[in-house]
Amino acid sequence: MTKMDVTDNDFDEKVVEQSRKIPVLVDFWASWCGPCMMLGPVLDKVADDMNGKVILAKMNVDEGQEKAVFYNISSIPAVKLFKDGRVVAEFIGARPESAVKEWLESNI
Repeated sequence: MTKMDVTDNDFDEKVVEQSRKIPVLVDFWASWCGPCMMLGPVLDKVADDMNGKVILAKMNVDEGQEKAVFYNISSIPAVKLFKDGRVVAEFIGARPESAVKEWLESNI
């Protein structure tokens, strides 16, 4: 499993706990957000290219406002990398595939 959707209800189990075994990249997004729609496929491809070294979790902030508030999401798309149960790196805004891949490889 390299991709999954997460909600407020299962975020801790699917992201925080899972990140103790394998890094989890979380995409905080919304359907009305243009840059989110551009970044989503980039994250999908980068996660696929990582060959199981990372899991991509997608969190719709309109459906999961509790975790969005908890993790101080004030602008989207917001991407956070979880390792060992905590956020270890993050960025905001759409980025090209090469920049996302470089960022991810330097942080996992």
